[in-house]
Amino acid sequence: MSYVDGFVLLVPTKKLKEYAKLAKKEHGALEYYETTGDDMKTKMGIPFPKLAGAKKTDTVVFSWIVYKSKAHRNAVNKKVMSDKRLMEDMDMDNMPFDCNRMSYGGFKTLVKA
Repeated sequence: MSYVDGFVLLVPTKKLKEYAKLAKKEHGALEYYETTGDDMKTKMGIPFPKLAGAKKTDTVVFSWIVYKSKAHRNAVNKKVMSDKRLMEDMDMDNMPFDCNRMSYGGFKTLVKA
């Protein structure tokens, strides 16, 4: 079964284009998605903006990356971290989002349909 890295982060809406430029890197993942919140006023559960602590000026970004396996994920991430463009594109003092307001984790696939 595949392995997935998932992210929820808050990007100031005015910095979405800047974030999209930063996010467009490919290093061998099977699938890669960056999505922005659209239908966020749910009546069931906790809406993503509330769960993530979004401000009115934030957009919730929900991202996931699909790999063949956890070992494949680790190999891809090693390529990502050794990509010199990553550091060239990232100005840690002027990121388009706050890393402290991001949630991330690796997930084993339970069901694939």
